[in-house]
Amino acid sequence: MIQAVTEPPGRTASAEKRSAALLSVAAACVMTGLKLFVGILTGSLGMLSDAAHSGIDLAGAGLTMLSVRVSDKPADENHPYGHAKVENISAFVETFLMLGSSVWITSEAIIRIFVHPVAVQYTFWPLLVLLLSMAVDYWRSRQLKAVADRYKSEALAADALHFASDIWSSIAVFIGLSAAWIGSVLGISWLHYADSVAAIVVSLMIVYFGWRLAWRTIAALTDSTPRETRSRFLDELHGIDGVLSVDQARMRRAGSHYFADFTLSLSRHLTFQRTEELVREATAAVRRVLPDADVVIHTVPRPTLAETIFDKVRAVAARNNVVLHDVSVQSFNGEQRVEQHIEVAENMPLRQAHDFVRGIEDEIRHELPEVSAVLTHIESEPATIEHPQSLARNRKIESHLRHAASELPEIIDIHEVVVGRTGDKLQLSCHCTLPDEFPMQRVHEIITSLEDRFKLECPEVQRVLIHPEPATDNHHH
Repeated sequence: MIQAVTEPPGRTASAEKRSAALLSVAAACVMTGLKLFVGILTGSLGMLSDAAHSGIDLAGAGLTMLSVRVSDKPADENHPYGHAKVENISAFVETFLMLGSSVWITSEAIIRIFVHPVAVQYTFWPLLVLLLSMAVDYWRSRQLKAVADRYKSEALAADALHFASDIWSSIAVFIGLSAAWIGSVLGISWLHYADSVAAIVVSLMIVYFGWRLAWRTIAALTDSTPRETRSRFLDELHGIDGVLSVDQARMRRAGSHYFADFTLSLSRHLTFQRTEELVREATAAVRRVLPDADVVIHTVPRPTLAETIFDKVRAVAARNNVVLHDVSVQSFNGEQRVEQHIEVAENMPLRQAHDFVRGIEDEIRHELPEVSAVLTHIESEPATIEHPQSLARNRKIESHLRHAASELPEIIDIHEVVVGRTGDKLQLSCHCTLPDEFPMQRVHEIITSLEDRFKLECPEVQRVLIHPEPATDNHHH
């Protein structure tokens, strides 16, 4: 059985880019040689200038072929963003070649017009070569532009621009040679300068196309981002529910690859899971603007305007990585007082625990100037795994619990009562059924009242855990 082997997309892209660059070198080599030969044979400055332009294309095509080989190398330790910027450097070097040829062509044309005229040998060969050049340039520019657009290659795009500019320069030289030839046949002396004027036109066109290439290349090398692209990024990110602001937005391009880096402000009360979901949404939003971009999202926790005093107290506790519960706030004569329970490691010395908690209290007062005092109940956070010894539903203790529950009419049912012993300490856990519609504040009051009543009857039980559940979830009643 024969299996078809599919070439990896990266290798296909590299092969196609190299093939396009190699064909460009071949085409530029042939046309440069023809134009140079005919230019020397006839003495036409227009033809020589066009040969110089094609020579730039030849040098540029060689640089393109080299840069394409280097730019396709994968990222390494010294180049974490890859080697694609080599294409931009290649295109930038080509602009200097274009500028140099333009200066030479212009100066030679001025010398021929004002200092030392040169007789041109008129034949049909220059015109035939120019027509062939225009056909080849049109074909190569189309092919190169298609590959450049497909793989976002700056070097191939520069090559396509060169071949496209060659068409217009060849047209200018064709018109200049034709006018000079007509002038020699009809005896119109001033048309003798048409060849030199055509050379100056070619020179100006080289400068124009070189400027366009330089502007685009400099923008790529300096990581310039189009304003409209940035606006689209910000609109997409601000449209995500949960993103407070976009603090930083950066983007850079290396060849066909885009790298986007954003810093988003999110509420400091979000969970890690919710934060991760928002990061995924932000990444998808960026890729709606730039598909396949390499996106890095940084998140910064921020307070929101909707935060209550309780939220801010919990934020301070979360910042210090402590377990906080039973937070209450009292107002006395216009001043507010915070009471809270904080758990610390059970093996932490009292002095260390006190200093640690006092630091948290200072942070709360600093963040909430309206709070005049903070009182903290320090509890030990268990660090060991308990191995309780079951007492097989001690009937006496359970009966005391049920008696305490019967004094609270809101309690519908008590079930799954478990009494155990850890060392010399008794502990009890149970499920308590309450009406579905009770708010949690009322539920907490009832549970606390039940615990207090039970401990009055059974003070020997050191720990009580009561799990509230709604009536609709009670399958034991």
